[in-house]
Amino acid sequence: MKAALALVVIYVGMFLVAIQGGSPGAVQAAAQSPATEQNQAKSIDPVKDADIRALLELVGARDQVQDSVRQIAEQYREKLLATVPDNEKGQAFVNTAINEYEKRYDVDKVTEQLVALYDKHYSDEEIKGLLQFYGSPLGQKVAAESPKIFREIQETTRGEASKAIKDALQQARQENPGVGQNARITNNGQRRPLPQRRVQQPDSSQQTAQQQDQQ
Repeated sequence: MKAALALVVIYVGMFLVAIQGGSPGAVQAAAQSPATEQNQAKSIDPVKDADIRALLELVGARDQVQDSVRQIAEQYREKLLATVPDNEKGQAFVNTAINEYEKRYDVDKVTEQLVALYDKHYSDEEIKGLLQFYGSPLGQKVAAESPKIFREIQETTRGEASKAIKDALQQARQENPGVGQNARITNNGQRRPLPQRRVQQPDSSQQTAQQQDQQ
């Protein structure tokens, strides 16, 4: 049971990456660490490899990755639409970009990396225990309900984050009158550059007066 709970924690962690503004690409990049590459280079016991793949099938790992790819694609679509002309050509450009993104995202490669990660973090005995758990009615319910729970967590955390930052900005404005009245949290999280102060140059009359004083 402890091993089963550990697996659930791994899935929660994967989806928290997306909740915090990451993407499936970020999860894929994280999996491509030197340690993972070493694990991939190391041959996995064929029996354990088969058990891991059966486990990933039971928990619906591939379906969850594909679902995450689709969710992120829609987020990308919204952001792109805000940056292109609002016409048929702009829509066509965005459709092409999103279609290419979904086509180029290598789900098979991510699956292979997941196999390497499970081989790294779980022993043969633990994998077999997870297979037994996820083969049970309770385990199947956990696998089926987890994606729904993760989506609800995402909605809840985003709503709470929006409320918290709104209240925080209001409090900051009250404690700092006249400062930050136009402060906003941008979509991409980037900070707007500070306006550069212009150095006031003395006019020609002032320059003449200064030269006369020096003489």
